[in-house]
Amino acid sequence: MGWRLAADALVVIHLGFILFVLLGGLLLLRWPRLLWLHLPAVAWGVTVEFFHLLCPLTPWENQLRQAAGDAGYEGGFIEHYLIPVIYPAGLTPQVQLWLGGFVVLINVAVYAYLLMVRCKRTQR
Repeated sequence: MGWRLAADALVVIHLGFILFVLLGGLLLLRWPRLLWLHLPAVAWGVTVEFFHLLCPLTPWENQLRQAAGDAGYEGGFIEHYLIPVIYPAGLTPQVQLWLGGFVVLINVAVYAYLLMVRCKRTQR
């Protein structure tokens, strides 16, 4: 039971990290100092997607599931939990590049907005 709970908690942390990578720039509107956490997180998320790397949390989750007596899974977190919902046909390298590009696009838009707001404040 404890191993399964740890694996589930790791899934929640993993999902939280993905959401932080994708939408964390919006938190900078309220807490600008998060920039120093968000930029490396975005860099990691984009690197994982563009270079088709396996996030280290995925094998760790599989080890916890196996310790709980469950079967692990092949592939990464996104392929296992998110892609079956969003893209039932499966994750391809092309889709992975699009996902990475989407992360870049969203964050460039957020950071551009934050830069505009900051420039307006300094002009006043």
